Amino acid sequence: MDSTSTRKKKTILFLAANPKNSTPLDLTQEVKEIDAGLQRSRFRDMFQLEQVWAVTPGDVQRAMLDYKPQIVHFSGHGMGEEGLVLENLTGQAQLVGSEALAGLFQLFAEKVECVVLNACYSEVQAIAIVHNIPYVIGMNQAVGDRAARLFAVGFYDALGAGESIEFAYKLGCNRIALEGIAQDFIPVLKRTTDAGKIDLKSLPVPEIPEPTSQTRKLEQVLSGSSRSLVSPPTQDVVLEEPEGQVSLESILYVERPPIETRCYEAIIKTGALIRIKAPRQMGKSSLMLRILNHASEQEYQTASLNFQLVDRDSLSSLDQFLQWFCNSVTGELNLEDRLADYWKGGVGSKNKCTNYFQRYLLPELKRPVLLCLDEVDEVFQYLEIATDFFGMLRAWHEDAKLKPIWKNLRLVIVHSKEVYIPLNINQSPFNVGVPIELPQLTQPQVIDLVQRHGLNWAEAKVGQLMAMVGGHPYLIRAALYQIARGEMSLEKLLQIAPTEGGLYGEHLRRHLLNLEGDEKILAAMKQVVAVDHPVSISTSEAFKLTSMGLVQFQNNSVVPLCNLYRQYFRERLRVVA
Repeated sequence: MDSTSTRKKKTILFLAANPKNSTPLDLTQEVKEIDAGLQRSRFRDMFQLEQVWAVTPGDVQRAMLDYKPQIVHFSGHGMGEEGLVLENLTGQAQLVGSEALAGLFQLFAEKVECVVLNACYSEVQAIAIVHNIPYVIGMNQAVGDRAARLFAVGFYDALGAGESIEFAYKLGCNRIALEGIAQDFIPVLKRTTDAGKIDLKSLPVPEIPEPTSQTRKLEQVLSGSSRSLVSPPTQDVVLEEPEGQVSLESILYVERPPIETRCYEAIIKTGALIRIKAPRQMGKSSLMLRILNHASEQEYQTASLNFQLVDRDSLSSLDQFLQWFCNSVTGELNLEDRLADYWKGGVGSKNKCTNYFQRYLLPELKRPVLLCLDEVDEVFQYLEIATDFFGMLRAWHEDAKLKPIWKNLRLVIVHSKEVYIPLNINQSPFNVGVPIELPQLTQPQVIDLVQRHGLNWAEAKVGQLMAMVGGHPYLIRAALYQIARGEMSLEKLLQIAPTEGGLYGEHLRRHLLNLEGDEKILAAMKQVVAVDHPVSISTSEAFKLTSMGLVQFQNNSVVPLCNLYRQYFRERLRVVA
């Protein structure tokens, strides 16, 4: 690829696999950006990009025969030692091992110059393939979807500019670093000159799991990190404090299909509105962060406001609140504050706020804007402000159907509590758009999370933990963090869990204080924990306790969310079973 070399047109074969039963990846965006970079490059006539989607093992062979590529690029999931994840004839995941891939590329060794494996833990396959191919790029651990895409774009931008494969590899890594993502060390370049060619027969034969166990593992890890269907090796585990948002780079974020995909699909539609509701510490803010990231990758302008940061003065009147709102959004969008130009005249505060968005913010940006409003239930207790503010948001959503300028605004509204404010059905944003309620983690998802913490547990042990805390994401992560650090055994944790001296003491005390602040829900909670079967309580108290994350519905009755709450509150509220 050096500029001094004789130039001959090269074919890049882009192979993509994203099985139906795997974490969704934005592979369309990846190939779109690669193609755009090549098309605008200096040597665009020297490259031909061919694409094959939803590839099965047979598709790979046929594509190699049909296109005779010089560069082969695979994008999808990886499972380390167990292989790359392709698709079968029904679109489900099918593993292809390292030895089989090495054998394939041995047959095409005279044609192929470089192989790029844009999938997690694909260094294993890269090492096997490089004995026959001059350059192979793999990933030495889990790689985020965005980081993988950035690497690919940087790599092919460099090739299109006439640079060498080694230079292109370095530029791809640097592209990740320039975006502030700490994953630029994950892509690794293997060279035949370093490895030395050896006979395939001398390679160690990989252990191939029995089909039943392989299938079971696939079923258990369907909610893996971005480009991986397998938890990271135990020795590479990096433990994270179980608090706050789970970062984009974290391997501990557990997707709950089809929620993420549904949000990503919804947010790119004009005038989109997504409503995310779940009790605290269930993962709302982490999901919101991923929606923001997806919008950024579509080159949307984004802004995020946390309503817990609203000070009391700003909540003294609707006018003060809407000025705070406009100022905060302006700052998030990195625009000049021009509130004084619009906050004058005899029109009401809602009209001033609407004009500020309609005549200044949206026209100034000239592209879609995603506005995420977190913890909006902080405003519910201010009835007059809440009624007018949420009515205004609903009007904006409706205007997107009629006025072109409002089509560029996308809204995500996040809250924990039920909406008790008396909003007219035609003035509420809480009965339109895409509703998202975050469920507890399933047993396969918890098993996956256990593995990501480097723990090798039997299903029975996972069952013991879930019997105490259910599938509550925070309670699960807090337990696994302590156990993985060696600070507590599962047996000890379960023994002291429902006590104030246990791991969850602060969490439980916070719930207790909230209950003691409302006599009606306190009495209702006593009813719920007093018995070991579902209880029918008033609808109002049932929904309040559900919003707090303390109970869950079983038909029209409720039960404690988990045994942790049943045991703790039965003891603390002095309830006789």
